[in-house]
This record gives sequence, C-alpha cells and structure tokens, in this order.
Amino acid sequence: MTYIAGDLRDQLAHVGSDVVRAGLVVGSGGNLSARLPGGDECWVTASGTWLDRLGPASFARVRIADGCTLPDEPQVRPTSELALHLAVYRARPDVRAIVHLHPQSMLLLDALGVPIRLVTTDHAFYLRRVVTVPFAPPGGQRLARAAADAAADGTNCLILSRHGCSVLAGSVELAHKRAVNLEEAARLTYRALAVGRLDDLTPLPADYLDQLPDAERGTV
Repeated sequence: MTYIAGDLRDQLAHVGSDVVRAGLVVGSGGNLSARLPGGDECWVTASGTWLDRLGPASFARVRIADGCTLPDEPQVRPTSELALHLAVYRARPDVRAIVHLHPQSMLLLDALGVPIRLVTTDHAFYLRRVVTVPFAPPGGQRLARAAADAAADGTNCLILSRHGCSVLAGSVELAHKRAVNLEEAARLTYRALAVGRLDDLTPLPADYLDQLPDAERGTV
C-alpha cells in the first residue's frame, strides 16, 4: 500500500491536513466521508471541525439508509452537509469516499462562468469530466438531490455552483487525488484566462481520451 494505512478516519484526517496545507480549503470549510465495509454506514466529519485538526473523535458514524447517527463515544453531530454525502452514496453504491471542499480557483471560475479545462493527461485520467450543479442553498435536500442526480451517470467531479466541489471515488486515496487535480486544473485555467490565452487551451485528442484506462483500476 502506497497510501496511509489504517482506519478510514486516519485516511480522511490525512486528506484534511493535506488539502488545508495545499490551500484547497480554509479552516472548517468543507467536509469528508468514507463508506465503511459492508456499505451500510459511513464516517463523516463532525459539524464545525477544522480539516487540518481531525482525529478519530472528529467523525460521526451514520447509517446511510436513514441518516441516523449511530452510538459512538464521544457522540458528535455530523456536518451540516450530511444530506449531500448520503444522497450520493445512495445513488452510487460504487462510491466509497467523498471529498467536499471549497477551492478558491474553482469557485472563482464558476462565478465567472468559465468551465474548467482539463489541461494535462493527469487531469484527463483522474477527472474525465467535470459537471456543474446549479446553485442551491448549502445543507439542504435540494442540493443533495441535484448532486446525486448529477453523479448518477458515473460523474465523479461535481462543482456545486457558488459553494464548492464534491469529488467521489472508490477509495479515499483516489478521491484525494481527484480533488488535488481538480483545483490544479482550475488554477491553470485561470492563469490562461488572466493572460488572455484561454481560447488557446485546446482539448486533449479525442482518441487519447477514448483509450484512457479506468482510474479506479490503476494509476499513472
């Protein structure tokens, strides 16, 4: 194993520390979750937790079917975005981890109405396609349903307009890689926009994209 081993909460804590250090989120913005083996429950960050200060007690264990918080010590209240995580898990049984962040470059491009370009082969491999979910107030069922609907066809990278992103994967490690690549693609897109060269960011060749392996089965 090349990624951090151990409890899923340790893996999510590693993600939290890394994305804050990389500037993908500020303070307690964003939330993380991972589906437990068996598929009926997930760990999700507690309400108000700072992503670079997570420990085992920073997570609530929640039943996916009904959103019931299960008894653990200490008892904590799940993130206000719990509905978003649960709706996606219900729509996508293959998803084992969700990283929800508020990356600044991605959000700026969304506010400007500029789609993120997949500039590099890594962007294409990890992201494939990026879909924007129209604005809905954070924490509500309308946003949760819209995100689940957008992900139902296998899309793993969602921009939640004026809010953040939700990145999905079959492992915590792959969700982490997708989140990092999504913001890198956004930063490169913004740089091209800033120098007036956005139209010169041509897509990667279609025949290359058609032959890409499944990111869930291997890495580059």
